[in-house]
Amino acid sequence: MCWSATADLVAGTVISAAGIVCLARLRRARDLPVAALPLLAVWVPAGVLLAAAPGVRRRLWGPVAAGPATAGVLSYCLATRSVTAEIRGRGIGYGVNVPWTPLVLAGYLFATLGALLLGGDKRLRTLGAVLAAGALACSALWRLEFASTWCAFAAVASLLVLGWVRRPDAASPVT
Repeated sequence: MCWSATADLVAGTVISAAGIVCLARLRRARDLPVAALPLLAVWVPAGVLLAAAPGVRRRLWGPVAAGPATAGVLSYCLATRSVTAEIRGRGIGYGVNVPWTPLVLAGYLFATLGALLLGGDKRLRTLGAVLAAGALACSALWRLEFASTWCAFAAVASLLVLGWVRRPDAASPVT
């Protein structure tokens, strides 16, 4: 559930533009997975792992392992279960019956937010904190049957990734 088709279009345009600019401004090849996050957000833990400094990588293996496990459960559920739709307030809520929903949600949050928060890079930790705040806000708003603000948070997150790509310590050319 998002605000409107127009809001989705604007947020999607910001996200796509930020992703394209991130790729165009890329300075180090190892930063490519993080720079592409606005375009391919499904690989957050692996992207952070590849962009992390060697001394930080060990603490990222938990989120990296949680990512495919969570994606596997969600993919299986999407492939084998019916999608439901119901009217919620002024919007339509879509869902799939996912077993162990709290555990799957925890795995998803650990893979995505955990990787950003544990990655060691100050700007990526900021991105993780903004996304965590966004997830909490969206959860509260969904419970109040108000349209999701996740699209807006995704657009802001894309701009934070752009700031990360343009950071001064990434000044070496792509190799």
